[in-house]
This record gives sequence, C-alpha cells and structure tokens, in this order.
Amino acid sequence: MPRRALLSFALLLALPALAHADGGQRPEVEAAAQRLQGKVVEMRRWFHEHPELSNQEVQTAAKVAERLRALGLKPQTGVAVHGVVAVIEGGQPGPRIALRADMDALPVTEATGLPFASRVRAEYRGEPVGVMHACGHDAHIATLLGVAEALVAMKKDLPGQVMLVFQPAEEGLPPGEEGGAALMLKEGVFADFKPEAVFGLHVFASVQAGRIAVRGGPLMAAADMFEITVKGRQAHGSTPWLGVDPIVASADLIGSAQTIVSRRANLAQQPAVVTFGAIKGGIRNNIIPDQVNMVGTIRTFDEGMRQQIFKDLSNVAEHTAAAHGASAVTAIQEGYPATVNDPALTARMLPSLQAVVGADNVYEPPLQMGAEDFSMFAREVPGMFFFVGSTSEGIDPAKAPSNHSPQFLLDEKALDVGLRALLQVSLDYLHGAG
Repeated sequence: MPRRALLSFALLLALPALAHADGGQRPEVEAAAQRLQGKVVEMRRWFHEHPELSNQEVQTAAKVAERLRALGLKPQTGVAVHGVVAVIEGGQPGPRIALRADMDALPVTEATGLPFASRVRAEYRGEPVGVMHACGHDAHIATLLGVAEALVAMKKDLPGQVMLVFQPAEEGLPPGEEGGAALMLKEGVFADFKPEAVFGLHVFASVQAGRIAVRGGPLMAAADMFEITVKGRQAHGSTPWLGVDPIVASADLIGSAQTIVSRRANLAQQPAVVTFGAIKGGIRNNIIPDQVNMVGTIRTFDEGMRQQIFKDLSNVAEHTAAAHGASAVTAIQEGYPATVNDPALTARMLPSLQAVVGADNVYEPPLQMGAEDFSMFAREVPGMFFFVGSTSEGIDPAKAPSNHSPQFLLDEKALDVGLRALLQVSLDYLHGAG
C-alpha cells in the first residue's frame, strides 16, 4: 500500500479519538442519530401507548428483549422480576461500562390529548387507575435501544464491553414486593460483569429542550418514609381528663418535629426536608381515640444528616408523646439513597455532553429533592446521571406540567439529544477520551 494511502488509513482509524480531541461531536454519533431518529421516536410512542406499572412490565420487557435479539444480542430476561440485561462485546480490548434505563410507568390518567396517549387501566393499591408514562421512562427505554443499535453497528471496532440495563420498578414497589435497582444488585447484576462506570439519563420538564443539566456530587435526594403511631387512652370528648389524648400529643409532635430541620440539621452543609403527608386518628366528634397514625417523608443529601434525622425524629416523637402521658413508636422505611455523581467521572465526561449541545447549553442545576434508584448503581461503581430537557422552546420550564403530571408533555427533541449524549459519553469513555 502506498505511503499516502497508509497515512490516510491511519487517520481514518484515529478519527474517533480526534473527534473528541477537537471538542466536537463524534461523526459516528451524528451519523447514528440521523439514521435512528425516526426509529427511536417510533419506539418511544409504542412504549408510551403501552405503559405498565412497577413490577408489571411484562410486555415492555418482552418488546425490549425482542429488539435486542433482533440486533444479534442475547438478552437475559426476568432479572429482578421483569428486568432485561444484555452485553455488547466490542471487537477491541477496552473498559467495561453500564448504561441504564428504567421501564415502569405511573398510576396516572393521561390528559395530554396525544394521538398515541395511553388508555391503559390497571389496579393500584386495590383501586382502578389509569396508567401513564408521566415521568418519561418511555423515552429512556427508546433512547437506550437506539444507543444499543448504534453500538452494535460499530462493535467490530468498539473497544471494551457495554452492559445494557433495562430496569423495572423505579417508581416504587407494591407493598411487600422487592424490585428495582436494589433487587437487580441483590441478584448479582454487577457480580460477573463489574463495570468501571455506569451512566444514565432522565428527561426533565424543568429543563428546556436542547439543554442538558448535570452536576458532580449530590444531585437528587435520598427519599425515606416514616410512620409514627401515638398511643393514648380513649375517653369521651366531654371528659378528656379521664383519658390520654393522642390527637393533642400528635399536634404538638408535628410542630416540634419542624425544629429537626430548622434547628438541628446543619443546613449550611446540605438541605433537608421532613414532611408529614397524612394523619389519621378517631372517627367521631365526641370521642377521643386510642391512637393516631402519621406518615411522611424525609429528604436528605448527606448520609450523616440522614441518619441523624432518623434518630432525632424518633427522639422527638417519643419524648413529646411522653410529655402528654402518651407513647410513640417511630418506624423508618429507608428508600432510595441520594443520587451522587462521581465528581471525577462527571468532570471527565462534561466535555462529551458539551460536544452534543454546546457548552452554553450544559449547566449545573440546583439540588433536586426528588429521588432516583439509579443511586444504588452509583453506590457500587462510579456513576453519572444527567437531565435532558423535555420542555419545548417557547414554554417556560418553571410553568410546564412537571414529571408525574397527567399533562406531562415530552418534546421529542429530547430523544435526539438523549441518544447523542449517551452515545457520545459511551464512546468517549470507551476510547479513553477526556
């Protein structure tokens, strides 16, 4: 082969690395996005029209597995009830990474008026409900399937291995059931294939379409549930001195509990929230009941603050109730830990996101009080989770229907941005860029 031809061939092989070196979007990302755009939109609309609740993702998982098999992959199904996992084997040696998408929908009756709107009905906590991809997981599934197809098409020259994790039950579990990221890890999803890094994205109504939001360190809060039972002694409402009033004790308890955040938690370190969401005690106007039950949520970003708030809440409940002659029992149900992006990984991959939408369109969002069980994967290996804008230009994201709203409306530009971003991040990491 002539010397000039050899040089040209060498430059062609080096093109992926050079594409990142000059800060631009990789040409193979551009080509894949253009080729797959229509297919990703089609897939997203199918998943949107056929949503399923947590731990019920039967046809969703079947569709995902069918698509992966069509790409020549060998998906493992039934992981953590309905999860699907597959590995793309690159033709060249390199690192291992994992890419995650969640698959479940919410008990929300859709009110978008879309031609492919959900008409699915199901049962949730014993009641009939509408079912809707009101959080955007339909976009996550379609995006990861598009990335999978792009990576398979270039796998001969792809360095390393990529695990595709299609996760069920992110939105929360039916009572008494296991699932989600926790069960996938418990079943050993990272046991034989331990990635160096895990990446995920979430379409977000508070971010304008065409923009990406990411931050190193804490991003989304830990979400824990508490239940407090205050026990008193029943009496007639006309003779409260003959009983112990758990309602008055509970009212005092709720007020005192507000000081946990306002006076005990170091808010200069990280924000925190303690919210009472429901209270139930008694049934008749002139009877003091035996007990009152309260439930609520705790949101934190720092693990030390999280554990201290658990102790403080139990302490306040017990001693405030005792001051009224009552007793209180506090039960904490730990939920998702805080979603924490590995700072070094996030700094390394920031140029990859900027290459897709431009540096001016990638920004650091404020801390989010919502929670995500991607956090559990990111506890096992360094992780980066980022938000892809889903609210159309001309609509103020602060006023747009939020994720979980029956009117949540995804600008499908988010599919293109999500595909490009996740593919660019994957290729840059695998090729050692950054």
